This record gives sequence, C-alpha cells and structure tokens, in this order.
Amino acid sequence: MRILSIPSGRASAGASFVHPAEVQELYERVLAGTTVRARYVSHGAGGRVHLLEKGSGRPVVILSGTGDPAGFLSPLLDALDGVHVIAPDRPGIGLSDPVELPIHRYREAAVNWLDGLLDALDLETAALVGHSGGGVWALWFALARPERVTRLTLMGVPTLPGTRAPLPIRLMTTPALGAVLRRLVPPSPASFMRLARAVGEGETIGAHPDLIDLVVAVARDPAAQRAARAEFRVLVSPLALLSRDGFRRHDRVRPDELGALAMPTSVVWGERDPLGSIAVARAVTGLIPDARLEVLPAGHGPWLGEPERTAGAVLGFVR
Repeated sequence: MRILSIPSGRASAGASFVHPAEVQELYERVLAGTTVRARYVSHGAGGRVHLLEKGSGRPVVILSGTGDPAGFLSPLLDALDGVHVIAPDRPGIGLSDPVELPIHRYREAAVNWLDGLLDALDLETAALVGHSGGGVWALWFALARPERVTRLTLMGVPTLPGTRAPLPIRLMTTPALGAVLRRLVPPSPASFMRLARAVGEGETIGAHPDLIDLVVAVARDPAAQRAARAEFRVLVSPLALLSRDGFRRHDRVRPDELGALAMPTSVVWGERDPLGSIAVARAVTGLIPDARLEVLPAGHGPWLGEPERTAGAVLGFVR
C-alpha cells in the first residue's frame, strides 16, 4: 500500500488533480479541534482517495451521501470511539480524484471502487456504514462482496422499498428544469438551508456553520457537480415529478436482494426523514434476515442534531 500523508490537505507535487483551494481550506477548518485526521491513499484504479480517519481496532468504513464530502460527517466521526473509523471522500467529491463511473455500469463501477479502496487500506474485511447515496453504495457492495463486509449499517438510504425521493431532488434532476434551477439558484448557504429544511434538518444544521460552508464549497466544485449529477441520474427518474416515488424502477433495491443480505444489518432512521415513515423503515428491516432498526429523533442527517446518539447506534452494532 502506498500512502500519501498530506496533513495540510493540499495537493502533493505531481498530483493528477487539484480541487479548489477553498475546499482544502474549509476541510482544515472543519477538522480543527477534532480527533479526526486526514490523509490520502493511492487507489489501484488510479488517482488518490482523500479520507478521514481516527482510532484503532475493528475497521469501520463510513460512506457519506450523494455530493457530500466525508467532512460533513465530522460530528459523527468525532463521537465514534473504540473502533478504527475510515471515511473516504467518494470519487470527485471533497478532495478525492474523480474516476470514470459509467452510468450504464455505475453499480459495477461503484463496487469495484470500494473493492480497490479496501485493497489500498490492506483490509480484507470491514464493517460498512452508509448514509443516503453512500448507503446505496454500501448496500451494493454488501450484495456483491458479502465476504468482505462483516456488518452493514444503512442510514437514511434511498431506493429501498417504500422510499420516496424528496421534492427538491425531483426538481433538481428533472431535465431542462434542473438546468434552469442550477443557473437561477447556484449553491449558497441560503439554498443549502432550504434543502436542509426539506430533509428535516433545518433546526440542526445551523449549529454547524463550518459544515455549511464546506458543503457549499464542494457543491461549487465542477468535479463534485459532475459526480453528484451522475449519481442522481442513476438513482432518480427523469420523470420524477410525474412518478409515485421518483426513483428509477430498475435501480431500486428489490425485496429479494434485501433478503439475500448475508451479514448482520442495522437500519438507522430519522423519524422526520422525508424518504419514508417509520413504518417504511420497519418494513425494510423486516425484509432483511438478520436486521434491527434504530429510530432517532432526527431528519435525514441524524448526526447533525444527535451526534452522540447516532454514534451510540453505530457503535452498539459494529463493535
């Protein structure tokens, strides 16, 4: 394994890709005063993966949501103790290099990227925790590589049976309309706050101004924009405004796939999550052979208002 340790988060000499300096600077601000540290690893598919890390012991890989840098999870990461926490920026997001993720082979490419990440970290197996779109990746990987996943935690994951795409996501992913909205409403703290309110975290995100600045800076990065739009095109129907749930039918996770999960699984759900009610979360949990449900008084991002309780739900399962 070749590790590129860059404490400042800045690109090394000869690096193949450089994200905006603002993203690098905000990452340093977000991590200041936490127990979380950043480093790079070289990925077998080429390029570098920027990841956040803390602790020792059982490895737990945590994947953030669509378009979100791993730093957005920093309140949760800082509260996790007694395990080896690893939270990568997914390709093109945050400070990780972009890689090719063909839309027609997106699921396969995502699985292969995670395979390469575990190889780069010299991990034969790990517990996987995935939030939102990162949870979709974690679920795909658990189904394709069950021998490498010891435990699986799904936190606010879309495309599960019974879930529905929130209205802002439907609007942003509708052809033509989405392009107009991106021009008229570029990423800003105000637009991010509107999205936070729509996903049940309007009251909690205000306590994390540095996280708001980081997510907005990443959303302005062309590489991150391309990565997020590609993922939304895979998961969300172009006719989302006209469909019942907004997700592409053939990319939904099927009940029989959930029934094939071979590892102990935890479903963590915010009671205000617009993806679905607690009844939806219970139904999903019931489809998985060895699963339990943790409901938190939160929206789509439970660690924003309840970092200790969210960390407790994760640690009580993966440790």
